Amino acid sequence: MLEFLNVLRGDTVSWLSVTVRLVLAVICGGLIGLERERRRRPAGFRTHILICLGAALTTLTSQYIMLELKMFTDPARLGAQVIAGIGFIGAGTIIVTRRRQVKGLTTAAGLWASAIVGLCCGAAFFEGAVIATAIILLAEMVFSRLEYYIVSNVRSFHISVEYVSGDKLASVVDVLKREDAYIMDMEIAKSAKAENSCAVFSLKTPRKLSHKALMETVARIDGVVSVEEL
Repeated sequence: MLEFLNVLRGDTVSWLSVTVRLVLAVICGGLIGLERERRRRPAGFRTHILICLGAALTTLTSQYIMLELKMFTDPARLGAQVIAGIGFIGAGTIIVTRRRQVKGLTTAAGLWASAIVGLCCGAAFFEGAVIATAIILLAEMVFSRLEYYIVSNVRSFHISVEYVSGDKLASVVDVLKREDAYIMDMEIAKSAKAENSCAVFSLKTPRKLSHKALMETVARIDGVVSVEEL
């Protein structure tokens, strides 16, 4: 059914073949990047396009050297360097907050996957590129909701509570106990604002009590500045 694609997978690197591969890389990278852009992530639409396009061009360059210049080389060598090198860009999107939250892992994984899609486009593996793009979008847009549902129903979780003075900590503990939340661990640290304090609680809650409801209850305590789930 897809025999016409074999024309673009010939033994020569033609203008048509190059154009189709690079355009497909732009489309696939752009689709993945759009989802990240909507969520205001550090690496968004243009970043994913450039990474996917660069990876595709890398594969095309390997094929050009071997097929057109007739130089003996491993066509997978440059692509392997893309897979290794993308780690430096991905690492730049991962941050650890003052509350020891790790953010940016999904974006870094998306960049890595986008580079692999680009390699597929450059190698004329069009089926793999399109299917992988669809699965990546499914993971980022649909599976994220499933992940949120699972996490929001886990009995054990962590919250960070920022409060104005030390005597308010006792009030927070009293409210947590009144809501039948078992405090497994507690760590006190300084907040970003010098005048405030911050406590990180490891909690185990009854099934009937949702994370959101408990956090809203704690947030209503006089003197509590903010409540955040970690």
